Amino acid sequence: MMITVAALPGATFKNSVITSSAFETRIPGENFRTKMSSVSLPPLPDNLTVLGCGAAVVDLLAAVAAYPEPDDKIRTTSLKVQGGGNAGNALTCVARLGLKSRLISKVADDAQGRSILEELQADGVDTSFFVQFPRREIHRSLISLLTTKREVKTRTCIHTPGYPLMRPEELSGSSLSSALDGARLFYSDVRLHETALVIAQEIQATRKNIPILVDAEKKREGLDDLLNFSDYVVCSATFPQVWTEAPSIGSALVSMLLRLPKLKFVIVTLGEDGCIMLERSVNESPEEEMDVDSLVESLKQRKQDDIAIPTCVSSTVTKVRANGIGTVNARVFVGTAEKIPPSEVIDTTGAGDAFIGAVLYAICTNMPPENMLPFAAQVAAAGCRALGARTGLPHRSDPRLAPFLHI
Repeated sequence: MMITVAALPGATFKNSVITSSAFETRIPGENFRTKMSSVSLPPLPDNLTVLGCGAAVVDLLAAVAAYPEPDDKIRTTSLKVQGGGNAGNALTCVARLGLKSRLISKVADDAQGRSILEELQADGVDTSFFVQFPRREIHRSLISLLTTKREVKTRTCIHTPGYPLMRPEELSGSSLSSALDGARLFYSDVRLHETALVIAQEIQATRKNIPILVDAEKKREGLDDLLNFSDYVVCSATFPQVWTEAPSIGSALVSMLLRLPKLKFVIVTLGEDGCIMLERSVNESPEEEMDVDSLVESLKQRKQDDIAIPTCVSSTVTKVRANGIGTVNARVFVGTAEKIPPSEVIDTTGAGDAFIGAVLYAICTNMPPENMLPFAAQVAAAGCRALGARTGLPHRSDPRLAPFLHI
């Protein structure tokens, strides 16, 4: 088995390929950071469009020194009103990274609904496929109240659902066809699962060859149906084991690839502990078989924990075994998160959405997994340095992203 440790240009360490008996080292270009300002970013093709379907809400963000006791009254240390929602955040991230993004969702013609649309439009998100109901009818846009505790950087979310939710018939056939026209990738956060399922079925029926990425944050109504259409899945830390009832994260990822034969890769995000990815291999038939938990642990041992920037360690294609579940030919990747100084961590709201937005970008631009995972971790980390899910989302021109985009 071969294990690859991927570093980034400009870092203070080397890219290494680790075998069972020796180290092979590749040294990236020297003095990259000093030359970075004089190097222009490679241009993006004009036809890279991500279509999303899901939640677009208003976030009321209140930072507090400590959570109030019952009947207590406290002051906020800061307050921000900003657009939110999984899909709204992820598509904003995609737009800031330079791709075209379209979002299908629903808002009321109220102050909150207009604010949602205006903020998305300001970031370049195409909102022409939104359903907007007139003020004379009783409708309410989605609102979330998020409180962030300063000392330990935790948050609590109180969600007020929009009413009524979007129905598939509210998206006309002509609008659906227009939304899919030229799309490179379709993304669903499963919030509007009935509409998302209609879109997925249309993609399959018309053989448009548009891959589908599903955000598996937690078990939701309609999620299982969407997973059956998915090419890529990004999960929260707890979802794989909850969904599969497997005894470990590694075995749960194997179970997901076996249960979802269309799935190309699955990623589980682990917050400050980084992420783990299992990528199916269809072109290689390895002879070596390894227990998935042992393989993941061996990769974790290869991580360079003294490096602040995100990195990735990967295996070669292996017959990955989960005891009592089965085997799959796959590569395993272990990605690290950026080690952010505690004083710089402001708010983790939307970090997962930012990660997904960067993964959407990476898929569209054919970024290999060894680069995709550190890039997505860097984008997510940037968002944690400001209050709210979108305030800190970087643009493609952000110098912090340049090392990842010049690989």
